[in-house]
Amino acid sequence: MRPSRRTVLLAAPTFAAGAVGGALWARRSGDAAAGTAGSASGGDLPGATDDVGGGAPGGVAASTGDGTAVIPRGPAVVTRTTFRSAARGRDVSMAVVSPVTGADDLPVCLVLHGRGDDAPRGVALLGLDTALADAARAGVTPFVAVAVDGGETYWHPRASGDDPERMILSEVLPRLTDQGLRTTRLAAMGWSMGGYGALLLAQRHPDLVVAVAASSPAMWRASGASAAGAFDSAADFAAHEVLGKPPAPGVAYRIDCGQSDPFYAVSRQAADELSATERGFGPGGHDPTFWRSALPAQLAFVGRALAPAASPSPPPPASRPAAG
Repeated sequence: MRPSRRTVLLAAPTFAAGAVGGALWARRSGDAAAGTAGSASGGDLPGATDDVGGGAPGGVAASTGDGTAVIPRGPAVVTRTTFRSAARGRDVSMAVVSPVTGADDLPVCLVLHGRGDDAPRGVALLGLDTALADAARAGVTPFVAVAVDGGETYWHPRASGDDPERMILSEVLPRLTDQGLRTTRLAAMGWSMGGYGALLLAQRHPDLVVAVAASSPAMWRASGASAAGAFDSAADFAAHEVLGKPPAPGVAYRIDCGQSDPFYAVSRQAADELSATERGFGPGGHDPTFWRSALPAQLAFVGRALAPAASPSPPPPASRPAAG
């Protein structure tokens, strides 16, 4: 049975929540570095509300590859779902952010949150509804961003039985397929714990993930240096390493990290090892301000990766011998 859905529009409150995220970010300990003060994620942000409001009517037309849809003025529509996840053994929330109306057959980018966040807080932390609508109005190929709860699992199967990877593959994607979205060719993006998770998902499923945009991915060169609780054991760490691995075949990579971020060195290493075609390593730290600043370029990168492949040109007509 399909879950019930509630549509919410996060307009002005979303930007405010993002600003609050910057202030509250440091209240939670996370994965910024073992023994380093600060959080790896967005802190205690308010989730989506059940109030319906939103942008002004009207909008601009945009090609989705299969026709023309309308990008309304104002933020994108955020549809929040709660379902029971057998893979995670708990109720989880999922937020589907769509910048267009009049088109269901859109590609999908999974959004994996950082430690201490969940799906609705992650949307608010980045101001994703506003940023995605702005990107579509600027000409980026429209796609749907889908955030889902991953807890503090580091987006891989845990000894406790909590398995966010299986949740994505066997529970989230079928739900999105039922909504008419394209789920056979995905992108993934995330920050901190979620940046690592997006890279890991592509490494393990290159037949499914074609592009990754990772901000400040939380990675360590040795198990003993990792944040408490990030892995179950040294063997678990080794089984889910991204550093030191070659790029997954057919996957395009973009990696961003601030120069004051404790993950700056490993992010540079990963960008080189994965042959990242795009990268951003300017000023900034391990915080929502930097992640929001990187978002427009990341959305454009994802849009290019998910754009429909150009149709091959028809062969020229066969030549005929001259008459006479």
